[in-house]
Amino acid sequence: MMGFAVSDELLGTVAPIVVYWLYSGIYVALSSLESYRLHSKAEEAEKNLVSKSAVVKGVLLQQVVQAVVAILLFTVTESDDEADKAQQFSLLVLARQFVTAMIILDTWQYFMHRYMHHNKFLYKHIHSQHHRLIVPYAYGALYNHPVEGLLLDTIGGALSFLVSGMSPRTSIFFFSFATIKTVDDHCGLWLPGNLFHMVFKNNSAYHDIHHQLYGTKYNFSQPFFVMWDRILGTYMPYSLEKREDGGFEARPTKEFKED
Repeated sequence: MMGFAVSDELLGTVAPIVVYWLYSGIYVALSSLESYRLHSKAEEAEKNLVSKSAVVKGVLLQQVVQAVVAILLFTVTESDDEADKAQQFSLLVLARQFVTAMIILDTWQYFMHRYMHHNKFLYKHIHSQHHRLIVPYAYGALYNHPVEGLLLDTIGGALSFLVSGMSPRTSIFFFSFATIKTVDDHCGLWLPGNLFHMVFKNNSAYHDIHHQLYGTKYNFSQPFFVMWDRILGTYMPYSLEKREDGGFEARPTKEFKED
């Protein structure tokens, strides 16, 4: 009886999409926990400028584009070199590839993201679509204009894949991890014991600041580190305060409130 084998390339294309919706689903189930939300449900309904059905359609469109680019990328870079295949079993090599890919993706996204805020045409016609979600939620993480999805996420992902030298099998884990991190940054919740909040300063509260009107010229870094914001003076410090009506609020420090 013949078994059915799924290629690494197919898994590398499909896994991040499946992970996106599964992980988002967990946060949808948890979104009723008002005591851990960064914004109330009423505030989400009042402030957001786009329907959830439109968000779902926009995300699905971006994922189709990403899948097509991923298939093309895997096809172009396909290799039968046994040395390349053996490389994936070295933990040191895997760690180097992961860190390299994280830095490349962060660097690309920081400068492209910042430019889209400072170029009035690009912000008005492209990036402002993402900022219709003033109160972010998990499955809106990839709600972007198709051009932004291509420039920021798809090309940034392709560069991190190529420069790091990772194999298609390694990319399954890296892009699934990056997807989970991106969803987590937009989840709108501050949950106790969340490992992403413990390990990364770039987290749901940090990115929530950027989505507020006073923070749109700060906290551009995504999805892993905050190094470029700190180096280039776009880091907005904040404190996490409890709201009177329950939940939390990420508030900029006093000197930024007075700007």
